[in-house]
Amino acid sequence: MDGMGEFREAVTAWAAGGHGGPARELAARLPVRTAVLLEGPSDVAAVSALAAARGRNLDEEGVCVLPVGGAMSVGRFTRVLGRSGLGLRLTGLCDEAESRYYARGLEQGSAARPEFFVCAADLEDELIRALGVERVEELVRAEGDLRSLQIFLRQPAQRGRTSQQQLRRFLGTKKGRKIRYGRVLVEALDPDRTPAPLDGLLAGL
Repeated sequence: MDGMGEFREAVTAWAAGGHGGPARELAARLPVRTAVLLEGPSDVAAVSALAAARGRNLDEEGVCVLPVGGAMSVGRFTRVLGRSGLGLRLTGLCDEAESRYYARGLEQGSAARPEFFVCAADLEDELIRALGVERVEELVRAEGDLRSLQIFLRQPAQRGRTSQQQLRRFLGTKKGRKIRYGRVLVEALDPDRTPAPLDGLLAGL
């Protein structure tokens, strides 16, 4: 495991109630300057894919992209990463419904007014709108998931939903699928079609 990977593990253990020594030592050695708090691993996959597409290595830049395991956990991470802990600059990306947790957590952990970015529904919704339903369906076919999508669309619960809503739900129906498509959808974006929250986050790092 590389240094930033070790740092992520150390921070996660610290936020869960463990000792902060390992995270402090790693933060000083790497060094780390910014922590990007994301709700889950699919968001990490998307941010990492966009950074790679733009020729950036966030680890080498001292930027730790970290899944916090849901928006309600943001406060625990800001306490160890922010002004009362490691003193890092904090930012993040979240779903609209969870923005209040980010606003409160980041404000408590930041010395200056925090900046974070909010997706209209969630990041998958932003990416589907940016690509268009037809293009996302092409990508689903290319990934070998077309039959699974067709079976999913025949479910009674999908009646009355828009195609965009159906695709968004489909991406979350199988473990690991959102993570894989977080990367696939971002890699398929035209540079000028990057969703504003994702584009703003990366531009500010």
